[in-house]
Amino acid sequence: MPKIKKITFAPIFIKTMAVLKPFKGIRPKKELVASIACRPYDVLNEQEARIETKGDPNSFYHVIKPEIDFPDDFDHYSPEIYKKGKDNFERMFREGVFSQDDKEYYYIYAQTMDGRKQYGIVGCASVDDYVNDIIKKHELTRPDKEEDRKNHVRISNLNYEPVFFAYPQVVALDELVNKVTANAPEYDFTTDDGIGHTFWVVRDENIIKGITEEFAKIKYTYVADGHHRTAAAALVGKERRDNNPNHTGKEEYNFFLAVHFPDNQLKIMDYNRVIKDLNGLSVDQFLAKLGENFTVEKKGSEIYKPAKLHEFSLYVDGNWYALTAKAGTFNDNDPIGVLDVTILSDKVLAPLLNIVDLRKDKRIDFVGGLRGLGELKKRVDSGEMKAAFALYPVTMKQLIDIADNNLIMPPKVTWFEPKLRSGLVLHSLD
Repeated sequence: MPKIKKITFAPIFIKTMAVLKPFKGIRPKKELVASIACRPYDVLNEQEARIETKGDPNSFYHVIKPEIDFPDDFDHYSPEIYKKGKDNFERMFREGVFSQDDKEYYYIYAQTMDGRKQYGIVGCASVDDYVNDIIKKHELTRPDKEEDRKNHVRISNLNYEPVFFAYPQVVALDELVNKVTANAPEYDFTTDDGIGHTFWVVRDENIIKGITEEFAKIKYTYVADGHHRTAAAALVGKERRDNNPNHTGKEEYNFFLAVHFPDNQLKIMDYNRVIKDLNGLSVDQFLAKLGENFTVEKKGSEIYKPAKLHEFSLYVDGNWYALTAKAGTFNDNDPIGVLDVTILSDKVLAPLLNIVDLRKDKRIDFVGGLRGLGELKKRVDSGEMKAAFALYPVTMKQLIDIADNNLIMPPKVTWFEPKLRSGLVLHSLD
């Protein structure tokens, strides 16, 4: 397993507020956008992407996952892969599938899921803000995944996909967004998963100026989803400036594509665990040991979902149990110690099941909340897994507290939905 690392740079200059700038977006034709747009590169595997393209040469998977255009056994990290992604996009651009706006704009990207809407401001974040920790992170990154994304940027000279950022809600920004979204959108479509995607171009110069000025008052922004893409953008920007003797800091490579959502509109879903075995314990022995740190209540065969922080659901041998952490098993004053994933690791996985390294141990797997607790039951009932744990979701406040304290979350904690669709707008580094 490749090493995990956190990127650190020496500060380039000191400043204390966030930067957001408009850009000349590269966008698809309105009548083609619904077929072009796709889920992010890391949400599905190669075979799933092949199926989703459905023979459509303009699916954006041909750009962000160009391995689908090669045989199954082809090296996904070969130079030919990255060149193919670039060639696929350049062909679409030549054919008029994509074109570039002639002026610098912001864009508003709204997503609707289960009746809930979130409105993101699409603009360019600053590489310097990443370097100087104005953009806060909460996850470690893997060098191999960084290098993969860096190669896409280096070879294409584009940010193909935006990163997903959060910012503390600002009423003045809400009002500016409302002014834009009162008008007819540029794109408006619903994907097969039932999620609505609506997209506006911000052409009003006063609103553009207002967005820029309001962002300049924000102290920190936060990476919600896309740590590897963010890190890759920062590293490629640093490479470009190191190789440019006439670097000024205003070049387009100093900025990268991001969608910024106010924190009060975002929802983090639960990220659950399934376990292959009980480390030699019988179910009764396991439940007895759990009783040392948890109040254990049998709930029966009907799916039981945790209702609050520090409550867990356990599914084993056809029954659901509610596990409530006892006082003293957690520290509500510690941003990491308060997390339910920490309690589960410290009081169950490590001491009882001998699962210590969540990134490497093959006896544990992770199930995103979008799949539901029915997926946990299915995997246990099939015999593939012995037990499952459902967790109460992390809150945005917990994420921000961790990032503000320059701490790193344990593995597999946050699952944001809906995911950003790729292919709605691209950013050129030229």
